[in-house]
Amino acid sequence: MAAAAGRLRTAFVSGPLAVRGFRLLLTGQIASTLGDYCYAVALPWLILSGHGGTVLLGTVLACYGIPRVVTIPLGGMVADRFGGRRVMLVADAVRAVAVGALAVLASTGTPTLAQLAPIAVVLGAGAGMFIPSSYTVLPALLAKDDLGRGNALSTMVNQFGGLLGPAAGGALVASFGAWPALAVDAASFAVSAAALFRMRSRPDPDGAVDAGPAEGAGTGSPGPSFAQLLRKGRLLHVVLVVALICNLAYSGTIEVALPDFAHERLGAAGYGVLLTCLSLGGLGGSLLAARSRTVQSPARLFAALAVVMGIALAVTPYVGGLVGAAVSLCLYAAASGWQNIVAVTMLQVWSPPALIGRVMSLVMLAVMGTFPISVAVAGFGVHHLGAAPFFPVAGAAIAFAVLAALTQKAFRGYHAGGEYAPPPTSPSPDADPPPPAADAPATPPPAPVPPPAPAADPPHTAAPAGPAAPDVPPEAPAAPAAAGTPPVPVAADAAAKRLSGGSPRAGGEAAEAGPGVRSARSGPAPGTQALRSTHPWHDSSQESQA
Repeated sequence: MAAAAGRLRTAFVSGPLAVRGFRLLLTGQIASTLGDYCYAVALPWLILSGHGGTVLLGTVLACYGIPRVVTIPLGGMVADRFGGRRVMLVADAVRAVAVGALAVLASTGTPTLAQLAPIAVVLGAGAGMFIPSSYTVLPALLAKDDLGRGNALSTMVNQFGGLLGPAAGGALVASFGAWPALAVDAASFAVSAAALFRMRSRPDPDGAVDAGPAEGAGTGSPGPSFAQLLRKGRLLHVVLVVALICNLAYSGTIEVALPDFAHERLGAAGYGVLLTCLSLGGLGGSLLAARSRTVQSPARLFAALAVVMGIALAVTPYVGGLVGAAVSLCLYAAASGWQNIVAVTMLQVWSPPALIGRVMSLVMLAVMGTFPISVAVAGFGVHHLGAAPFFPVAGAAIAFAVLAALTQKAFRGYHAGGEYAPPPTSPSPDADPPPPAADAPATPPPAPVPPPAPAADPPHTAAPAGPAAPDVPPEAPAAPAAAGTPPVPVAADAAAKRLSGGSPRAGGEAAEAGPGVRSARSGPAPGTQALRSTHPWHDSSQESQA
């Protein structure tokens, strides 16, 4: 007990929890997660108990889901331009008002589609703006060495909320009706907004600032554009392909094949046990990630965890009923929870600070865009082939995708802390020659030296010639020689300035950029909310629970 208390005290002295902004972030996050699960229970209950039916429920959820997907790219761009914290703050404040209005409507009866649809659109758009912005906060709050543990703690908070939130929401709805649960969700958005508001700029040793826009956003400072990153960022290409394949394999298996398997063999209680094991396994994986040290080759750890995931998922229907399936899914979820944190941290560190929001919005689109395709294919396949074959197929696809990624040098050779660097380009034969190196000698070449220098000797030899003496005083040639020929230092000074200004980060351009330019890793970035799922990049963020 004393050892545990000592570790807790140490956590608040060093590491992520020692940062006030990170503690505020976790406070708002746990409140928002609990509120979202209350909403997830209350909204369907409100509509179905008011005889609205499944058609109305599906329509309202579509009004939420479509704006969310559409606004995700916009959220990434706005977060990179104005700072993720500001975007999150506005999104939470707007959603607090929207859910509060819904709670008022619910207290007077069952709202109609004309009332529910606009509120759902606002909530969906707010979620779409919030999701990519949430990944642009942690890198500005935490040092690189603490970023992985910060993501792990953030994920653990969400998973604790996932364990407690549904029970709390169900108890509220059962005891008092839907509107009090909706009011709790509105209050949770307000708490999250207040926590974000209290987060202030905190310069760290690298000059990072937690509340401002990303480095290079609107400052004209040098850095790759998003288009350049899309063309040349090989690591991003690999991660996107892996995310697409893994989510195509995962979503249909867990959302369609697993319920059908449980329905046929284990019953409703058994299905509940399997879902609980997924949550507990994900929590265990996050705990392992939080306690682990920084890995020098995160991509290889990512691949090793994928192999564990693939094997565990593949054997789920074949290992002896409920107990075997529960153990295999728990192992799968633990490996996946750890892998998810590795992936998010790797992308946050690798991405240029001014582009983190857009990079993460692209990954989120890959995650969410595959969901309808995966569940549709799984529904058709399970109907004709049964549920069990889907598990080994999905496990093999996940393992194969990540092992294939290891054949790519950009992925295989990635090391902890590595940042994006554009690949070298071959100079065009028609291009101008490069400027001289900054360390070239600044002394002027012999050519600019003026000719008066040789005239310093004739006065000594021509002195006996009487008439010439008055025309060329002996002192006159000595002055230019002693002064070192004044025109030469002027030329040398200009040449030295040209040489010293050759690098955009030394002298010229850096000075022109102004004092607002921050260090290379100072931009705001990752997320208040690492992906909260039992699968890497799976679409189960707290907003998706609606």
